[in-house]
Amino acid sequence: MAVPLFNILSSKTSQTTDTVRPPLKWAGGKRWIVPHLRPYWEQHNHQRLVEPFCGGLAATLGLRPKQALLNDINPHVINFYRQLKQGLVSNLRQEKSSTLFYAYRKRFNDLLKAGQGDTPQAAELFYYLNRTGYNGLCRFNSKGEFNVPFGKYKKINYRSNFLEYRPVFAEWEFINFDFEQVPLRPEDFVYADPPYDVEFRQYSKGGFDWADQERAARWLSHHPGPVILSNQATKQIKELYSDLGYKLTLLPAPRRISCTGDRAPALEVLAIRNL
Repeated sequence: MAVPLFNILSSKTSQTTDTVRPPLKWAGGKRWIVPHLRPYWEQHNHQRLVEPFCGGLAATLGLRPKQALLNDINPHVINFYRQLKQGLVSNLRQEKSSTLFYAYRKRFNDLLKAGQGDTPQAAELFYYLNRTGYNGLCRFNSKGEFNVPFGKYKKINYRSNFLEYRPVFAEWEFINFDFEQVPLRPEDFVYADPPYDVEFRQYSKGGFDWADQERAARWLSHHPGPVILSNQATKQIKELYSDLGYKLTLLPAPRRISCTGDRAPALEVLAIRNL
């Protein structure tokens, strides 16, 4: 087994203000990591940025590439971004109400059962459920039903007009594949943020287990272009990435969700290749 090589960097890296913020609440969102990615990206910003697990889109919006290929296994996230690219303006009634939330959750799941998960209506409902559900979680059961409960917030800020995203997304392509099916070009700059190596992995219907963690790390280890992987710095993750030849850097990361209420900083790992 290779001996892990890593540095621990301060989380107090200077940050810049994003002109367009991520439109969704996102558990484990990556706005905080953008300043750590930027020095690597600025050396390659003429290339296409690829995110195989684009999630809440914080990294790509923070780096603002001219071209991007953005993939996620969750089709409802991708439908929402595709509708924003088309110029989504929502007419949905939005308010902090448990009654309304569960009615909309049922309507959303009914749309999915009817094969209408790729519609503007589904995108409007998904946005409302995201803003109103517990802790910004995006969770589906084995039947593919959204099952996040109502969140407890003092105040929720909603928006209906998403037109500012249209020009930003103009040269970005949104796709919905298993990550290994993402069509990479040799020169692509890849930033990959797979689901954390933690107990909760039911982000999509199929889940994400240790075999998927290994598969993602090995797949990207063969990419000839720049690669940065981020994950929670568990012992097995550090060993996996180190054994595959990644250079590891550890960052104190803000903990966004904890079942124990512990909000202390947790270590996150950046696994870097070809940079």
